[in-house]
Amino acid sequence: MFQTKAAARQYFLEERALRPHAEGLLASARQVLPDVYRIALYVSMGPEPQTGALIDWLLATNREVLLPILYADNDLGWGVAPGAADLVPGRLGLSEPPTDLGSDAIATADLVICPAVAVARDGVRLGRGGGSYDRALARVRPGTPVWAAVYDAEIVDTLPYDRHDQPVDAALTPSRLTQLRSSADDRGR
Repeated sequence: MFQTKAAARQYFLEERALRPHAEGLLASARQVLPDVYRIALYVSMGPEPQTGALIDWLLATNREVLLPILYADNDLGWGVAPGAADLVPGRLGLSEPPTDLGSDAIATADLVICPAVAVARDGVRLGRGGGSYDRALARVRPGTPVWAAVYDAEIVDTLPYDRHDQPVDAALTPSRLTQLRSSADDRGR
């Protein structure tokens, strides 16, 4: 379908920009979330699947939420979410926790929910192109589920990928969780 990652990324970002409104992940996550304590998540921006209500609910149910901190080299550190009102401005307009636990803190998560532009049914995740999440996902403890947050129309049969791209196990949309045939064994996780 797509010859290059750049073409796929452009297509999905243009389609996402046409959405009448961004939808939240709370309703679907509440139905499928495993009984885990520490969840690595992200603070959504613009038309991304919205995470604000999900973060608030996780904190209200006594779970710990790790949120990313974008470093100057585009790698990610992680900090514990203090609550939406206590986030601080970060690079590129991101909202971040005030305390950085370091880049290896993601290895302590029991579940990772990461942003994506699209995912393929074989577990290929297409991000925004900076490599931040591929580096971070390479540090996830083996056996920890990794879900990509997308919209239903962003789950496709195939996507182009590179060797360094980290696969995901499932796609979380505002309406459901779709298990993916992860090819993690073939690509390193």
